[in-house]
Amino acid sequence: MPNTSKGTLYRGREGMWSWVAHRITGIAIFFFLLIHVLDTAVVRISPEAYNSIMHIYKNPLMAMGEAALVAAIVYHAFNGIRIILVDFWKNGAKNQKAMLWGVLILWALVMVPFLIRHLMLAFGGH
Repeated sequence: MPNTSKGTLYRGREGMWSWVAHRITGIAIFFFLLIHVLDTAVVRISPEAYNSIMHIYKNPLMAMGEAALVAAIVYHAFNGIRIILVDFWKNGAKNQKAMLWGVLILWALVMVPFLIRHLMLAFGGH
C-alpha cells in the first residue's frame, strides 16, 4: 500500500525552511555577540589594540558583514514573532504560511531602506 500521508506541517515546506533560517540566523547572531564581547573586552587590556581592531572593521568587506548581520537580526526577530503566533494562537498553525510571507515582506520593507543608507555610507562615505 503506498503511503499517501502528506507528512507533517513543516516537512520540506515553507515552515521547514523558515525553521532552518531561524536556526542559522540565531547561531550567526550568537557568534557575532561572542566576538563582539571579546573584541570589546580588549579595551580593558590595551586601548591601542582595541583601536587597531576597530580600524580593521572600517572597510567595505566588514560593511557587507554588518549588512548581513542586520539582515539576520531582522529576520530572526520577525520570524520569532511568527513562531510565537504559531505556538500560542489557535489558528497559528493553519496560517503559518501566510505569516511567513508577512515576515518576508516586513523583512524586505525594513532591509531595503537600511541597505540603501548603509551601503551609501560604506561605499560613498557620505
